[in-house]
Amino acid sequence: MGRFAGVALRDPNDRRRAAAGESDWLTLGQAAKFLGVAQSTLRKWSDVGRVPAFYTPGGHRRYKRGDLDAFLERSGPGKPARGPLVLVVDDDPQVREVVRINLELEGYAVREAANGEEGLAALEEEAPDLILLDVMMPQVDGWEMLRRVQERHGVGSIPVVMFSGQLDVGSEAAERGAQGFVGKPFDLRALIEQTKQIVPA
Repeated sequence: MGRFAGVALRDPNDRRRAAAGESDWLTLGQAAKFLGVAQSTLRKWSDVGRVPAFYTPGGHRRYKRGDLDAFLERSGPGKPARGPLVLVVDDDPQVREVVRINLELEGYAVREAANGEEGLAALEEEAPDLILLDVMMPQVDGWEMLRRVQERHGVGSIPVVMFSGQLDVGSEAAERGAQGFVGKPFDLRALIEQTKQIVPA
């Protein structure tokens, strides 16, 4: 077959055929939108072989619509990012990204918040199934956010897993009503396993 025949959807009929679900090529952005995930998540899925990607001579990724449809079928009904909603609250953007990508690979939907105030605001918009909460944050720290979550929603109604570089606060997290604790730097597998035990995807 010709390399990337029909990559550019210039013809309006091509657009209509694409909308009807016929096989054609999508860019990274289009494919991510089609699957309902972030572009960084789709890149990761391609890197680990979950979604086939083809590369143009310029090094850009292209995705075949049929491959995306097959991926959605393998991932169960609906889109893969529509699993249980996990709210990740941490002031380190790299930590949030790593956690988000790994949870999305497991089928969770993930929302990020850079601090306690953002986390509380996100909570009011949509209650998550689980909160992953850093202890050490400026202004509203993890303890204060945990207290406010419990105040508004009741102790244990939204499970919370705390994480911190201070390993000695694990018992305090349990005393304050958190469902779990993970030390930093993360053992990501431990974090994922705790998440799965509390809220299966």
